[in-house]
Amino acid sequence: MSGYRWVGFFAVGLLFASLPPQIEARKHSTKKAAHKEQQSSAQTEAAARLQIFLDRSNFTPGKIDGRYNEFTWKALALYRQSRGEEPPTPPRDAKGNIAPDTSGLDLASVEPVFISYSVTQADLQNVGKLPGSAKEQAKLKALLYRNPTDAIAEKFHCDVHFLEQLNPGKTKSIKPGDQLRVPNVEPFELETVKEIKPGSEINAPAANELPDEPDKTPAEQQSSSQSPTATSTSSPSTSSVKIDTKTNMLGVFESDRLIAAYPVSIGSAQTASPIGDWKVKGISKWPRFRYDEKMLKHGQRSGHFYMLPPGPRSPVGVLWIALNKKGIGMHGTAAPDSIGHSASHGCIRLANWDVVRLAERVKFGTPVSIH
Repeated sequence: MSGYRWVGFFAVGLLFASLPPQIEARKHSTKKAAHKEQQSSAQTEAAARLQIFLDRSNFTPGKIDGRYNEFTWKALALYRQSRGEEPPTPPRDAKGNIAPDTSGLDLASVEPVFISYSVTQADLQNVGKLPGSAKEQAKLKALLYRNPTDAIAEKFHCDVHFLEQLNPGKTKSIKPGDQLRVPNVEPFELETVKEIKPGSEINAPAANELPDEPDKTPAEQQSSSQSPTATSTSSPSTSSVKIDTKTNMLGVFESDRLIAAYPVSIGSAQTASPIGDWKVKGISKWPRFRYDEKMLKHGQRSGHFYMLPPGPRSPVGVLWIALNKKGIGMHGTAAPDSIGHSASHGCIRLANWDVVRLAERVKFGTPVSIH
């Protein structure tokens, strides 16, 4: 059971293959889509309304898919807990698509559930070639979205198949000016990554290559930053992060009060996430990633690796929040479909839209507990 009195959910962990995350995500989402039973449009809208409500409240269910999935139940339980309410008892069948009790929630604030979005040229500028192998990816300048549907789905925190369901026949050839039906969430904009002003910003040849080192003072950390916008403060942090490896949920606390929660993927049996108490060492925007298959699969560094460029479809996503443990961080992902399901290579992986929100709530020295 969790040490933080979190609701006792158990997530299903899948071993993460040696293929890059985007390949694994396509297999995962295709298999999942094939097993979904039909449901009415009213049921879909009701489930999406709850998911959007939780997303807006910073207790996110991960990707929005119009279903009462296990992470919707988990996010709702933590939202209830944060308000001093009794969390709901999850259904025995996590795939049963059973509606929870939503009494007392201001679901009417989510109106309309879906909005019409006009695709812009800027949306398509972040789409490009995305080969499957790390060797070919290393030759690129950036790892961009594989197609416009991929880009729009992430922008609206949405499952790709759900976006296709909302827009039958429209997602195969998206162009500027097209009107698409999307979830009514605060859009995830890649430009927001540049605007984040963390307590300390770090730069390195690769985010997962930062060495272990003694804790620095905020002043020392600022002096080593290469960013002119980076700021730091000597005031003590009252925020903390707690990661429950049994529920695959990350909670953000202000003093002892739970204020936000996000689904995560954690390490596998081969490369487990480091149990213990750590601290935020700094934040790297648009990180590069050292892809060493032997290191990722067995935890052993080798001389055969590829240096992957940054981008929204980098294996570490758009942000790397480094911990004071070499090679370990809380970061984004190339595969939002896999969050909470497949195991990471020891790090804590979040959807890109969630890791940006997390970065705005932590700073240098923020305690991070993994248990």
